[in-house]
Amino acid sequence: MKYQKNILLAVIVSVFSVGLIFGQSEVDSKIALTGSLYADSKIIQTSYSELSTNPLADDMPAKKSPVLSGVLSAIIPGAGQIYNEDYWIAAAFVAVEAALITTAVVYDNKGDDQTAYFENYADVNWSVVVYAEYLDPEGDDIEIDYETPGLQPWERIKDWSQLNAAETGSHHLAPHGEQQYYEMIGKYHQFAPGWNDNPGTLEPSSNFLYYAGLRGQANDYYNTASTAIVGIYINHLLAAAEAVWGANRFNDKLAINLRVEPYNFASGTELVPTLKMKFSF
Repeated sequence: MKYQKNILLAVIVSVFSVGLIFGQSEVDSKIALTGSLYADSKIIQTSYSELSTNPLADDMPAKKSPVLSGVLSAIIPGAGQIYNEDYWIAAAFVAVEAALITTAVVYDNKGDDQTAYFENYADVNWSVVVYAEYLDPEGDDIEIDYETPGLQPWERIKDWSQLNAAETGSHHLAPHGEQQYYEMIGKYHQFAPGWNDNPGTLEPSSNFLYYAGLRGQANDYYNTASTAIVGIYINHLLAAAEAVWGANRFNDKLAINLRVEPYNFASGTELVPTLKMKFSF
């Protein structure tokens, strides 16, 4: 039995190092045993307490909060992964977030620039005056100001409602500057007569078709930006879900219970450091 006791102590020394043995010695030195198994067991039961600090336990990482981890990544993708110490996963979510934000900003700006370009192109090459003259060749129904110098074509229409009343197509031209104004003149053939490269005819001209392509390109830019924004929301949700999973994975990966337990030997009872480990994969 004494031989077995020495083997057990030797194994314990090899696992926990000299520092832990010092901790054990301090605990043992505080307990005075009488030599009676019954009396000593009572002393141990009343005097024994778990080691509150020891070299191994102090180095053990604290458990992670799944709720906190999920909230962090829901706000900033990757933050919860950093909290969980999953740094490579955090880097992936941060990279995706940066790419999506960059895409959204870049393509939204491209859409704005393209919109400004096609609106300027329309103001130069499409004239509401020419369109009004096509609708009212006699000039009896739509009042047009031809006299005032420096006016833009849309400023020469004195009463926009007269223009709309004269329109025979299925659409009525929206006032200048509105989004519908710029959409209509490049989308519906009834507005083709206003283009300066083929005025007065319903046949779509080269300028009409070119302008339609400009608008289509702007819409493509905005659609790309919108898709990136949707991707940002999805990235936040995925990051939050992975962070919760990562926190649980961290907590389950290694469960360690380190304590001092009493062992009965032939020569008496001694407190022995015990390491209990549970691995989950």
